[in-house]
Amino acid sequence: MPSLRVKLFQDGADLSSMIAARDRGLVSGYTTNPTLMRKAGISDYKAFALQVIAAIPDQPISFEVFSDDFATMEREAREIASWGGNTYVKIPITNTKGESAAPLISVLSKEGFSLNITAMLTLDQVEAVAAAVSPQSRTIVSVFAGRIADTGIDPVPVMTKAGSLLSRLPNAEWLWASPREALNIPQADACGCHIITATPDIIAKLALLGKDLHQYSLETVKMFYDDARAAGFKIV
Repeated sequence: MPSLRVKLFQDGADLSSMIAARDRGLVSGYTTNPTLMRKAGISDYKAFALQVIAAIPDQPISFEVFSDDFATMEREAREIASWGGNTYVKIPITNTKGESAAPLISVLSKEGFSLNITAMLTLDQVEAVAAAVSPQSRTIVSVFAGRIADTGIDPVPVMTKAGSLLSRLPNAEWLWASPREALNIPQADACGCHIITATPDIIAKLALLGKDLHQYSLETVKMFYDDARAAGFKIV
């Protein structure tokens, strides 16, 4: 596997998988959100978060607020921050009405909260966050490059520009979110991204980075051959 500077964060809500990734030294941090927790069958948000923090107290972990009004969102952020560990509070860039969360981000950042600003897809949003956050506070700026690519737009120029917009903030890191394939990991690295998130299925493909394509082709042919024999298929 080629040497990469970009840090890998595991995205998900399965504690055993998170611990396994930590024990294998594969990742530098973790992100999750209410959607991932719901898919994983989590019914008690706080109880799960406290379990994760207790099991992995040193590596950064992001937990997201989920209210739609900013006053309640602020109360949730303060509660999450009180849970300890190396916790980042995830704040969406807007609420469901499209109203900017920049004023709330500014308040929390100036108080020294560690924030992960999420659900970002445009450079205008990155500029708004760059203007709102304190240079002294830890901030992760999560740009959903995978979703940008889903619309047919190349995310690489967007991610590269995002880095330049955040360059004046010494404690800000920009994150390639929602990757779709292992290729995105070297792409994020080439863009200068500090972090890329990846689900366990993409992390499992890390061993393929830099693999000899002739060898991979042969392994693929052997797989088809073995599967056809195992299935008992016949043509003639």
